Parts: sequence; C-alpha cells; structure tokens
Amino acid sequence: MINNKSLLIVGGLAAAAWLASNSLYVVDETERAVKLRFGEVIEENIQPGLHVKIPITQTIRKFDTRVLTLDTDTSRYLTLEQKAVIVDSYVKWQVVNPTRYYEATSGDEMQAVRLIQPRVDESLRNEFGRLDLQEIIAERRDDLMIGPAEDLDALMREELGVSIRDIRIKRIDLPEDVSAAVFDRMRSEREREAREWRAQGQEEAERIRANADRRRQVLLAQATERAETLRGEGDAEAAAIFSEAYEQDIEFFTFYRSLNAYRESFEGDGNMLVLEPTSDFFRYLNSPNPMGADEE
Repeated sequence: MINNKSLLIVGGLAAAAWLASNSLYVVDETERAVKLRFGEVIEENIQPGLHVKIPITQTIRKFDTRVLTLDTDTSRYLTLEQKAVIVDSYVKWQVVNPTRYYEATSGDEMQAVRLIQPRVDESLRNEFGRLDLQEIIAERRDDLMIGPAEDLDALMREELGVSIRDIRIKRIDLPEDVSAAVFDRMRSEREREAREWRAQGQEEAERIRANADRRRQVLLAQATERAETLRGEGDAEAAAIFSEAYEQDIEFFTFYRSLNAYRESFEGDGNMLVLEPTSDFFRYLNSPNPMGADEE
C-alpha cells in the first residue's frame, strides 16, 4: 500500500514537472517569439519574460533580434560610363517583425541571408550604375550608401520582416585594365590643379612685386625730395654763414681764399699756369703786405 502511494506521488511529481517544462517558457531580452498551433501563428511578437503555452498543440519559435552582420560577396559593378569597379561591402540587419520573418524564412537565418544578399547586390548595382567613376571616388562612402540603405530597408520590412540598419563599403577597387587610365586621369587632374595654383601664385607674386616697386619708387622720390630740400636749406644756411664771415673781415677772408687757391693750384707735379705777373692771382705773392701797399 505504501509502495503504491509512493509511486503515485513520484508519478504526480513527474507529471507536474513535465507539464511545467512543456507549459512554461522564457523569452530572453535579445529575443522575440511567436506562438504556433500546428504551424499556424496564433500569437505574434511575444516580448521578453516568462510565458505559458499549451503543451503538444502549441509550439514557440524564438528569433534573435540583435543587429546582425551580413558580409556580402565581393561584386563587380558598372558605373554610369560603363567602367567596372570591384566593391566589398557588408550589411547590418535586424529582425523587427517576427511573424513576417517566420512566414518568409521559417525562422531560418541562413535562408534570410540568402534572400537579403541578392537584394543588396541589386541595390548596389543600381546605385553605382547611376554614378560616374569620379563621383564614386570623390563622394564619402557613408553618404554614398544612405539612399540604397533607406530604399532596401523599406523593401525588406515588407518582404522579410527585417530592417536594413546600414550598408557599408569596406573597399572599392578598380580592375587592372581600368586602374592605369584612372590613375593617369587623376595625375593629369592634379597636375592641372597644380598649374592653376602655381599660376595664381605667380600672379599674386607679380602683384606684390609691382606694389613693392611702386612703393619703393614713391619712397625714393619722397626721400630724394626731402634730401634736396635739406641740401638746399643747408646750402642756404652755409651761404648765409659764409656771407656773414666774409663781411666780418673781408681782407682776411680774401687772403684765406687765395691761400687755398695756391694750395690747390700747385698741388702735385707738372702743374703749370700761364698768367700775367700783374694778375690779381699773384697779389699775395708779389707783396708781403698788399693791404699796407694799398693804404700807401
């Protein structure tokens, strides 16, 4: 009797444990879930927490709602001028509608990747096809992908229940047959810009040089004018001093000037003067006291 009672208790506990394990389930913070009954969705977008389901008839499918990364295959695209570029990119995507995601992919992440990748490839092909090579090289890669990411996000939400958070370009290469021509054009463009900057620099240098020359001429003219003015004032002052000195003792000043004339005339070798002996030049040589002679 005791053994039968113990068996009943153990069986009840086992049944309760089985019922609890098959009736209760937990959805993590990084997950969302849908409740199915024989494969049909009967409850959508179940939030994180502890929930209850009916065993056997109801099943739960959980999906990771964190942002996932899809590293796309390297692809070759043609630009607007039909030049090839080789693009390596990746996509950030996230499940936002669990029900639509389950219906489109059966909850298989690899199936979702297989559906997303062709769409990304098509979007990038269209984007690069509307731009020429110069625009692709010149534009920032982040800005280049804004349009495709927004368009693809709207499409994928509708088709797969996923959001395209971002499309990023890791690398853009040129085929070898295109690289040489592109580099030559880039080199020519840089040389043209260098010539323009050099010409502008020369023009600016000529302008500065012309302004400096003009300023120099103005300064020289002003300095010459000032020098002539000062020289004239000095000559006038010297003449005034000379005249004043001359008037104080005319005879002495005449004698002093004659001595200077003698010194300058007989300085050096081979100097010869042809003058009359009675010339006024010999006045102080003919008479030791010409002043007294005049008075006599």
